[in-house]
Order: sequence, then C-alpha cells, then structure tokens
Amino acid sequence: MSSGDRSQAVDVQESKTYEVRTYGCQMNVHDSERLSGLLEGAGYVRAPEGADGDADVVVFNTCAVRENADNKLYGNLGRLAPMKTKRPGMQIAVGGCLAQKDRDTIVKRAPWVDVVFGTHNIGKLPVLLERARVQEEAQIEIAESLEAFPSTLPTRRESAYAAWVSISVGCNNTCTFCIVPALRGKEKDRRTGDILAEIEALVGEGVSEITLLGQNVNAYGSDIGDREAFSKLLRACGKIEGLERVRFTSPHPRDFTDDVIAAMAETPNVMPQLHMPMQSGSDTVLKAMRRSYRQERFLGIIEKVRAAIPHAAITTDIIVGFPGETEEDFEQTLHAVREARFSAAFTFQYSKRPGTPAATMEGQIPKEVVQARYERLVALQEEVSWDENKKQVGRVLELMVAEGEGRKDGATHRLSGRAPDNRLVHFTKPDAQVRPGDVVTVEITYAAPHHLLAEGAVLDVRRMRAGDAWEKRNAAETAKPAGVMLGLPKIGAPEPLPVATGSGRGCD
Repeated sequence: MSSGDRSQAVDVQESKTYEVRTYGCQMNVHDSERLSGLLEGAGYVRAPEGADGDADVVVFNTCAVRENADNKLYGNLGRLAPMKTKRPGMQIAVGGCLAQKDRDTIVKRAPWVDVVFGTHNIGKLPVLLERARVQEEAQIEIAESLEAFPSTLPTRRESAYAAWVSISVGCNNTCTFCIVPALRGKEKDRRTGDILAEIEALVGEGVSEITLLGQNVNAYGSDIGDREAFSKLLRACGKIEGLERVRFTSPHPRDFTDDVIAAMAETPNVMPQLHMPMQSGSDTVLKAMRRSYRQERFLGIIEKVRAAIPHAAITTDIIVGFPGETEEDFEQTLHAVREARFSAAFTFQYSKRPGTPAATMEGQIPKEVVQARYERLVALQEEVSWDENKKQVGRVLELMVAEGEGRKDGATHRLSGRAPDNRLVHFTKPDAQVRPGDVVTVEITYAAPHHLLAEGAVLDVRRMRAGDAWEKRNAAETAKPAGVMLGLPKIGAPEPLPVATGSGRGCD
C-alpha cells in the first residue's frame, strides 16, 4: 500500500459516522438532505446501512402532525439511551417541527439528548454538536424566523437523477387541522433567479427531473404581489436545456389560477400530473376546516385541467372523520371522488393534532364511525383508481427508470419507472443495459389499482446524462462505506392509499 493509500485509509477509519432519521412531509425530506450535506461538510460519513442507531451522531428530523408523534420520538430516544451509555462520544440531535414545538420539553424528558434545533436554523447543526461536545451540556437553539433559506446550505441528495428544489417555505393559510404554519412560519419566497440557477446547476450535474417544493407551492409570488409568478416560473423551467421533467407539490385550490393551467399545458417538460389536496367534499366541513374553496370550485379546477391536459393524472388528499362531519357530509366527499376521478388518493383518518383549533372542536367523531367511513372511501377510490388505470392499457409511454420503486423487480425480472403522469410502471427488463435515470419506451399491457405493467419487449432505450450521473454516483458509493437511506417518499407522489390514522398532510 502506498503512503497516499495509507493516509486515505486512516482518514476513512477515523471519520465519525452519522445517521439521519426523518419523519413527515416532503419539506422534511428535503431538509434531511441538507442536514446530511452539512454533516458531510463537517467531516462525518454516513453510517453503514442497517446501523440502527450505531453511529457517532444520530439526528431525528421530526414531524408534529400526528397525534402520537411525540410518543414515537421518545420511544426511539429511549432505545438509544443504553447505546449512548456504551458508546463514549455518541451524540443525539433532535430537529424539525416537533423540536420547534416542544423545545425545552425534549431535554427534560430525554436528558441524554445533546442538541435540539428548530425548523428555521438547520444550518447550525454542526456548530451545536461541537458546542455540546466542548461544553458537555445540551444545546437548545430554536430560531423564531428563518435564518437562511435551506437551499443555500450544502446538500447530500438521495437521487442522482431527480431532485427537490424548494421555492418557498412556510404557509399563510390557517387550516384548523394543521399546526405546520405555526412551526414553519409565514410564507417566504425564494428569488426566481436563485431557483433557476439551482435547477441549471442540477441539470449540469446530470439531474433530469426536478420537483418544485413548497408548503403552498402555487402561492409563490405572494411576497412580491405577483399572482402569476408561479406560472412564469413553470414557463422559465421549460427553457432550461436538458431538463426533461418538471413536477410540483403541493398546490392549494385557493391559489390555483387559469394561468397555471395554461403554463402546464403549454410547457412541454411540465408533466401532466397534478396533486391537488381536496381534504373534504363537504362545503360545511371545508368551512370548519377553514379551507377557502367549496366543492363546486374544486371540481371546476379539475374540469379545467382535464380540458387543457386530457391525459393528466390527478391525485388528492382526503381527511375522514373531521369534527362535526355527518353522514351527509361524508356522502358529499364520496360524490366528489366519483366526479373528480382521481388516479389515486392519500386518505387519512382524522386524529387530533395538539395545538390546532380542530383538536378542541365539539363533535369529535367516534373511532368506529371514522374507521367505517375510511374503509368505504378506500373501497371507492380503489375502484376509481383501477378504472382510471385500465384506460392506460394500450398506450405507448416514455418511462424514466427509477431506483428502488419495484419491490418485486428482482423476482419478476422486471424494472420499474415513472410515466410522465407519475404512474408507476413495471416493465420487462431489456437485454440492453438500463440505468436509473435512463428513459425507455413501452406499451402498457395490464392495469392494477396502484401500478401498470408493460409485459412486452421494450420499444426503445434512451441513455441519458441522468443515467450517467447515477452510474458515476453508484461507482463512488461502492468505493466507500454504504450509506443509510432516509426511507422516505421518492421524488414524485408517494404510493397511494396508505393505511393511515393521521389527519392529512399538514403542509397542504
């Protein structure tokens, strides 16, 4: 071994390891990429896969939108306490929405935690860890307003070919079921030039799909009073050479204007996909939720989108059992589902979120009633999803090959990819090498409620710079200790219809 090789081996051996555990929405996923980038910039390396807390630094990026979020956190912290006792120098950090909400409580209940930081100061994590080590006491630092836009921080992205790009943080809405605006603050928009510069840099690195991210993404421009800022941003993305696919999540019906629909229809790389949270089909419940639209307005948006983009796949969020919801209210939700013809829905049973107005409302629905309604809604949406997917049979589609999306791909000798409308398609593995990020053309032969099959031969393979980027990263990863994946939603919409008992995605 050369002296250079010996030096490198010593560096790897002595590097401290880290693990990031992430809960919650896409914003938390994006923040965790930043936390990983900050730690690696400070000299840490990712712990081997399956480390399960056996790392020098374990970071919990928390969510506060579930009723039992705190119990889950403290249970996980409790399991790490004996590991920390046995491992001198190990540090534990807690950040995210629950940290912003509970702050001092965390260290009181789990005094072995070293650092507590909030949603507004994730960039301070390495400094706080070092301060806790030197001073040998817990560091609690919660900023009340954003110190630096997250996208200005280093990042360690989970995909070589697809990326989140944050365009705003915070939310100006006051939905009665949601605590996120209180924890993330008022909406703050990023400069358009900075957004486009980041996208261009990502494309230069090989990324070919980006998802514009915001807790109310289509309200972008509210800082400067430009109601058409979001549609202008979509059109600007269409002019970036090498950018194959543009998606965005999650819009709010209140701010979904005709110019956005036109931009989607007229910009070739903006994908025919829309995730539009409905939450309820009942005008009475929507009013109680403090949602600023009604069923007619919502269905009108869907109708306009379908008129402009006939093959658009539309998904949604729905909460079942909101306080005061009657059987008639629930029937209105079922009616809206039948009319909207969602390709998929993320359905949730309402549960109390501490600190929200809905948690103290009268008319809390018994658990058994909520469960029965939930099952009826799921059954209806399964039927609609299957019917909508059957319409795809016979279509020839371009798929971007995905990594880790087909759990049975190894056994079935298939690969998986995402269609332009974000539907998941499993396809026959071709003889030619195909890499994540490459594009294949296939004919759909079979439809299930949550996926499509292309069982014939692949019609065409397009090797992409995104595939080259994946190959380069994969080669680099195998040359060093394996990383710990975040275990979180992939780029694009997560798989639909989870068995959930939360009250919906708190950022929509």
